[in-house]
Amino acid sequence: MLLLRTYIVLPIFLRNAIAHSGGHEQIPLAKDADWATRHMAEEHHIQSFDPETFFTLHDFHSRGEWSGEDIQRLYGLFDASNSQVPSSAKATAVQKIIDRFDQDGSGTISSAEYVNAISRGIKLPDLGFGPGHHGDDEYEYEIHHWEKYHSGDDFKEEDLTHPEDIAHFKKHDEEEAMQEAWEKLEKEGGIIVKNIPKKFLREP
Repeated sequence: MLLLRTYIVLPIFLRNAIAHSGGHEQIPLAKDADWATRHMAEEHHIQSFDPETFFTLHDFHSRGEWSGEDIQRLYGLFDASNSQVPSSAKATAVQKIIDRFDQDGSGTISSAEYVNAISRGIKLPDLGFGPGHHGDDEYEYEIHHWEKYHSGDDFKEEDLTHPEDIAHFKKHDEEEAMQEAWEKLEKEGGIIVKNIPKKFLREP
């Protein structure tokens, strides 16, 4: 359980390090909430926001515009939950958003274009890919599982028995084991032959 205790502090650290307005409580949503509102509540725990804030939060490369890659990430199309979605469907999804918000035909969406479209009642549609998971594994575990089941004052380590907990900490164990094996090989041999591309090895 020592290894498990090491990782328990990680979600706690994330809770303190990630600043969301409105705190980390699960935000109730109206049944008719649009996709962007649902995304902000479920993925960021933000209840009140304006179009500029939404756009900037999802301008993942800070370029002042959304590219096709940004749109895919916004909709969670790089997340494992959508790994089965074919590339053609992803491209179609991106084009739907571009067609809706790109006013100058540049193939990207600027902040001004997005804000202007929102002011005219145009909204980001629900494309059927879920709420838009675009955080890393730690963030997604924190926001969707830890906060819901383990964030209370009465938390006990023995409560970490859900399938999500087991899978999460198992992955940490495997990553640490791989790191230890790598470091051991480096200390013992200096050069790890099996990591050298075959084209650089002399034929026996």
